[in-house]
Amino acid sequence: MPTEAEVGFNKRRAEGRDKNDASRKNLHLKVRKLNPINTISYVQILGTGMDTQDTSPSVLLFFDKQRFIFNAGEGLQRFCTEHKIKLSKIDHIFLSRVCSETAGGLPGLLLTLAGMGDEGMSVNVWGPSDLKYLVDAMRSFIPNAAMVHTKSFGPNFSTDESTVLSRSKLSDPIVLIDDEVVKLSAIIVQPNCFENKPPMPSNSPAHSSEILDSPNGKRQPAGKPGDMSVVYVCELPEIKGKFDPEKAKALGLKPGPKYRELQLGNSVKSDRQNIMVHPSDVMDPSLPGPIVLLVDCPTESHLESLLAVKSLNSYCGQVDNLPEAGKSVTCVIHLSPASVVSCSNYQNWMKKFGSAQHIMAGHEKKNVEIPILKSSAKYAARLNYLCPQFFPAPGFGSLQNCSLASSEGSFSDLSEVICAENLLKFTLRPYSHLGLDRSCIPSKVVSEEIIDGLLSEIPEIVEAAEHVSQLWQQSSQRKEDLVPVFDYKMMIEEPWLCADGVPASLENIRRDDLEIVLLGTGSSQPSKYGVSGADDAVRGLSCIWISHIHADHHTGLARILALRRDLLKGVPREPLLVIGPRQLKRYLDAYGRLEDLDMVFLDCKHTTAASLDSFDDGSLGTPVDDGSTLFSKGSRMQSYFKRPGSPIDKDAVSHILKKFKGVIHEAGLKSLISFPVIHCPQAFGVALQAEERSNSVGKVIPGWKIVYSGDTRPCPELVAASQDATVLIHEATFEESMIEEAIAKNHSTTNEAIEMGDAANAYRIILTHFSQRYPKIPVFDESHMHKTCVAFDMMSINIADLPVLPKVLPYLKLLFKNEMVVDESDDVVDAVASAS
Repeated sequence: MPTEAEVGFNKRRAEGRDKNDASRKNLHLKVRKLNPINTISYVQILGTGMDTQDTSPSVLLFFDKQRFIFNAGEGLQRFCTEHKIKLSKIDHIFLSRVCSETAGGLPGLLLTLAGMGDEGMSVNVWGPSDLKYLVDAMRSFIPNAAMVHTKSFGPNFSTDESTVLSRSKLSDPIVLIDDEVVKLSAIIVQPNCFENKPPMPSNSPAHSSEILDSPNGKRQPAGKPGDMSVVYVCELPEIKGKFDPEKAKALGLKPGPKYRELQLGNSVKSDRQNIMVHPSDVMDPSLPGPIVLLVDCPTESHLESLLAVKSLNSYCGQVDNLPEAGKSVTCVIHLSPASVVSCSNYQNWMKKFGSAQHIMAGHEKKNVEIPILKSSAKYAARLNYLCPQFFPAPGFGSLQNCSLASSEGSFSDLSEVICAENLLKFTLRPYSHLGLDRSCIPSKVVSEEIIDGLLSEIPEIVEAAEHVSQLWQQSSQRKEDLVPVFDYKMMIEEPWLCADGVPASLENIRRDDLEIVLLGTGSSQPSKYGVSGADDAVRGLSCIWISHIHADHHTGLARILALRRDLLKGVPREPLLVIGPRQLKRYLDAYGRLEDLDMVFLDCKHTTAASLDSFDDGSLGTPVDDGSTLFSKGSRMQSYFKRPGSPIDKDAVSHILKKFKGVIHEAGLKSLISFPVIHCPQAFGVALQAEERSNSVGKVIPGWKIVYSGDTRPCPELVAASQDATVLIHEATFEESMIEEAIAKNHSTTNEAIEMGDAANAYRIILTHFSQRYPKIPVFDESHMHKTCVAFDMMSINIADLPVLPKVLPYLKLLFKNEMVVDESDDVVDAVASAS
């Protein structure tokens, strides 16, 4: 068993005292020289979430020298990388709401920017006053320096607020940016939550601070965090008319400085006539600047407030009882969901904007069939061709029988309405090109075309796919030879009894006993794309376990919890059990002020073997010796272990531990045990042990054991927890040649991960958590191939197929023989590791 001295690790990093911590940086915020005469300007739909329907799309507002992004849903960073949208060029990010749907990608984006270059970068982040709750939550894992440029606006509905705001004041435009390039304003929209409830009595203590005037005369609450939505108004300056020198000459002007003065808007005296010459005398009429509205009206409760926003009337082109016409809106991008957009009141409101182009960017079912990330779709289809047993068909191939209705048909009275598509543009400058631009919209991905390209590139892959298929046929034949005749008819089991070294836990294993799906491996295929039945999987979750606080391991958690809450709305359910390090609870508690996550939290330290034993014997909360050598007397980590933690609420922890016991029992597990590893403060691995079972003749078969390392250096705790494991899933962040960097960042190399599995006598080792700088198939000693395989996102491994697993690896190497990961933005690589 390796010792700490043999493998080495970064003690300061493990204790959270790394001197290279990005929190000490003064992150750079770029100040760009503006170009008031923009030759190119447009808005563009960035289709994050269009194919998965779980995240708000983003919108890019592009100028020659500035880039604005509206909403930063999960997947935005990966999207920008694939589509060559440079994150370093983004100046401002605006949130239409502050929730996991619109801001799930913000933590990763901030960390990526913080890790760029030698000095790091930051970006301005704008949102309604709810934004402060998100910022407070992110402080638990994002350096403060990355968030110093977050700016909130609008009312602050804290419990000690005493100011009563009128509805008209609340919906007044708030000017955020006003320069020679664009004027950008925000209009707050809040739901009329209590429109059907009686008003609170005047002597209520909440009456003076929490009740606003409603446009319909009814009382309503001032709102709570997470309720606010924003309409953004983007106004470009007018385009000045062309100067006519012939008119100037006719009015007695000589060519020279006076021509310039007139073009600048100043009046001058004629050189030959006793008159004043005004700009309107010699300039063609100015063209009004384009105006773009981004509207996010998430619920029908918000809709009533939206309809009452009087400040938007000035953008409708025709204003009642006013002598002059209002400003004319050029384009309206609707982020509102179909349930709101389909309301007649909403559609009537849309008509007020006359001939404006309406782009419906809510979740349109027709976009599900077009993967947002083509590279992901390509690799998913190729892997499925080679080995469909481990790699499910990509999601875009499973929609042929789905009804993909579009909402366009529901706007019969509005001719200028289209559904948003990924990378659809609306050109604002030059004026001659004003309007829609579909040239960047990607074509539909067809599996057959991807496979044709694969066969052309690697002709031998045809034979390889046949060999892979034969692996399962050979295993099935062996099974039939070994199954007794009297048992044959009732067998739905996969015993694999003849393979050498098969552990007893796999005897008579059933295919419905266990499926391991790799969701986040660091491979080039993002995990969230192209999975049918994802909603069912989220509905069926009973527990989520998080290894440590680094952003790449948990930033999607809030979105998963919120999605589960929405999917189970109106269905009786228990809060979801989340197990993680105590810093994660601080994040979830702070985030919970924005939206209800419907979860209950259990600290990983309460699921160690020693803590669970103390719970069973009634000594919970008393100091225990967990049997670990990692923090034992004389170890390098002893001082860290002795630091005081938060006081334990024994009653609360006991209640949650009872729930924990029930969850693992219902899952058919004998135990779920966390154990400390060496990476950062409060970093853990986890071991899951299944209950024993009996075969058809009453023989007791031991339960399988699955171990996940989390992020770690090699350590004896991991070896001990993995002893005789059926599967060890171990991080392999670095190649063997990068051993010094692995030690500095407290990660493992590929060979170290395999050695951990060998030392623990693990039956199968699955390598995961790869740096994107390295090949898709990590390089390691061929002598280890008999028990090792490499993980890919969405790889689905049935426990009955474990004997075949390593035999597939040579064919995977063939599939990627010409491929090295070349990330479009090298700055993205390892940014989280360097900034966390």
